[in-house]
Amino acid sequence: MDQPERSVLFVCMGNICRSPAAEGVFRKLVNEAGLSEAIGIDSAGTIRHHVGNPPDARMTAAAVGRGVDLTGQHARYAEAADAERFDLIVAMDRMNLADLEARFGGPREHVRLLGEFAPDDFQLKGGPPDVPDPYYGGDAGFEQVLDLLEASLPHVLEHLTRTVRASP
Repeated sequence: MDQPERSVLFVCMGNICRSPAAEGVFRKLVNEAGLSEAIGIDSAGTIRHHVGNPPDARMTAAAVGRGVDLTGQHARYAEAADAERFDLIVAMDRMNLADLEARFGGPREHVRLLGEFAPDDFQLKGGPPDVPDPYYGGDAGFEQVLDLLEASLPHVLEHLTRTVRASP
């Protein structure tokens, strides 16, 4: 299959911690579901500072500890054209969502907050949770991000697969 049936873009600020981890965890889920040919997956950042860099070494180590491979990923900038390229764009936090909406000329139905897909035990009184940026914290922050991703991304997959079937 040359063109996937569906595509998703995960977005955080620098594209070196949260969104590459989301891409890696989601890629693992998609592969396990036999849908790697049907779903395109990418990640990007709302700033250009880290463009071309691999994921943060601390996030890479935390991901490896959970059987998730982030190798081969390099930070890229989320472009206005991404609004048309992807069927679903998932922002890690409200600031990323606001940046994307500004870049895309306003809110788009297919641009969502990851927290919208979080199970009830992760939901907050004020609405869906943001995925916290672990960059300036310790190892526990990277684990917290992975916990939230592992709990939420199956719901993202379910959302995308309503019209996508596994390859024979």
